[in-house]
Amino acid sequence: MNSLGKKLFFTVIFNSCLLVILFVAIQNSSNKRKVDLIIDETIELPISFIVGSSFILGSILGNILVLDINND
Repeated sequence: MNSLGKKLFFTVIFNSCLLVILFVAIQNSSNKRKVDLIIDETIELPISFIVGSSFILGSILGNILVLDINND
């Protein structure tokens, strides 16, 4: 398995585990807010879900971007 395949596999497994932990952790969350989008508002979501899902999305996007600074 090449380097890119290993990195992609690790990213998918790691972020899937984070998502499962996020779902378990927000079971008893009572603080809910609506996210104000440009067009409309979302349903009321727990604040921990909003913060956690944006962290996971940032982790996925950061790992997908390949920045190879050392090789010119």
